[in-house]
Amino acid sequence: MKPSTLQFWTLLIVCIVSGVLIAMMDVSPHWDDTGITVGAILIFAFLTGVSRPDYAWLWALILGGCIFGFNAVLKHNYGSAAALVFAFAGAYSGVLIRKILK
Repeated sequence: MKPSTLQFWTLLIVCIVSGVLIAMMDVSPHWDDTGITVGAILIFAFLTGVSRPDYAWLWALILGGCIFGFNAVLKHNYGSAAALVFAFAGAYSGVLIRKILK
């Protein structure tokens, strides 16, 4: 397996796991801190965007989609679709930083 393929699969797994963990934290009964949730989305999306900028759209969809999916199904909170906006902002900020530093 090529290093770039291994990196892709590693980032995919990290992205899915972090998206699910952030989503589980966000839908927990006593959690009411949107700022920490948004910060976690931005940080993970940024890091994956810097690591593999060619798949920034995928990282953003996975991270934001996990949060939106959990909230829509478990809490009937469709306003959490804003998580997708923050995920795309984080991922493409990572792409921008990588292009600037290259």
